[in-house]
Amino acid sequence: MSDTSLDPDLAVVILAAGQGTRMKSSLPKVLHRIGGRPLVGHVLDTARDLAPAHVLVVVRHERDRVAEAVLGVSPEVVVVDQDEVPGTGRAVEVALDRLPDFTGDVLVLSADVPLLDDVALGDLLAVHRASGAAATLLSARLSDPTGYGRVIRDSAGGVDRIVEHKDATDAERAVDEINAGVYAFRAEPLRDRLGRISTANAQAEKYLTDVVGMLRSDELGVAAQLVTDPSLIVGVNDRVQLAEAGRLLNARTIRRWQLAGVTVQDPATTWIDVTAALSPDVTLLPNTHILRATTVAAGATIGPDTTLNDCEVGEGATVTRSDATLAVIGAAATVGPFSYLRPGTQLGAGGKIGTFVETKNSVIGDGSKVPHLSYVGDAEIGRGVNLGAGAITANYDDLAKHRTVIGDEVHAGSHNVFVAPVKIGEGAKTGAGAVIRKDVPAGALALSVAPQRNVEGWVEKNRPGTGAAAAAARVRSSQEADDGSQEEHG
Repeated sequence: MSDTSLDPDLAVVILAAGQGTRMKSSLPKVLHRIGGRPLVGHVLDTARDLAPAHVLVVVRHERDRVAEAVLGVSPEVVVVDQDEVPGTGRAVEVALDRLPDFTGDVLVLSADVPLLDDVALGDLLAVHRASGAAATLLSARLSDPTGYGRVIRDSAGGVDRIVEHKDATDAERAVDEINAGVYAFRAEPLRDRLGRISTANAQAEKYLTDVVGMLRSDELGVAAQLVTDPSLIVGVNDRVQLAEAGRLLNARTIRRWQLAGVTVQDPATTWIDVTAALSPDVTLLPNTHILRATTVAAGATIGPDTTLNDCEVGEGATVTRSDATLAVIGAAATVGPFSYLRPGTQLGAGGKIGTFVETKNSVIGDGSKVPHLSYVGDAEIGRGVNLGAGAITANYDDLAKHRTVIGDEVHAGSHNVFVAPVKIGEGAKTGAGAVIRKDVPAGALALSVAPQRNVEGWVEKNRPGTGAAAAAARVRSSQEADDGSQEEHG
């Protein structure tokens, strides 16, 4: 986005300084993830959609971890450190100190309210600017407003003040209109009053909400915009609310893809990260997870019981009951059931990775098949190759990993072990049970055959009294009887 497209009269302040003790986690609250991104990442994405001239994120608890995550998502933002004075009012105050000459509108967002979108915030800004109010807050009506600050209105229906739940009287707690913690302020009235906020409250903090009362006392306009969908302002303070926010976001994401032409057979068991990309006519079967930057091309079928993490799936491919990470699956290829594709797997068009196959750091060419019960690691496999059941690339010698190279149109027998580094030439064949330790020339047949030795009577001698010994004795007796009968008639 070029600077000319930015709104010079808009600054966004994102509050991300809190500890989040109710999460009971060593991870800062705003870094817990839903939909493939940390909570603060969702808020940063929404802020970016509004094209503000300035975005500032206020941090304090686990400052370095939060700042690193923020800059990793949006390197253009300004990270602001909150000092020892607690409270949202102080957080906004230190942010505005970084914009001493800014006179536009300041939009204040919370990093733990991840579901707000640019449409709702755009409406809030439009109402704020049209009304000429010094402050406009986002509110909602909830059947259970416990824990939220209450919006107290005057006799004319205007906003009088905001009372935090812990400071509210019984009558004030009965009010069902809550403050969403999202505000649009004119910068100058806000800046003037932030320095006058006291900490005389139950939490001994500088509440940003006190600015609303000050503006009203000074006869400056304060407006409230009721959000039409209360789910947009769901906050996250504990693991229960984290799961609920994740569920709501996922339902929104699934609906978006369904309307774009994706079939989701069972939305209740399907999870799609907001970072994933799907094409029309993709089909997702039950219990399928499409995670992080996974892309799925048109006509592909994924699932059931499948997880794709940072994968690329080509047109018309099928992935069934499998798990894959950082893998590329070509057009019309098939994977599964019960396959495990580890990072670096590349399956060519029309190829197959079948039942109980594990692959890693390997390129499998167009039309090549690893049908079942195999491990392929650190390998380059050409086109039209077929590996028999139980194939293993023995890639590790206790010191280093080595590569196996298999040329085009190689057909390998069942239960082959390729001891890397080794190269199998184009069109070669390998026999069943072969252990391939040396390079195989193109078109050659590679065998590793040991003479078979049968020790007669071993079971009856060494395992007496067992079912096997009894079965062998019966066969031997029958054979001896047949031999005797033949001698009598010979």
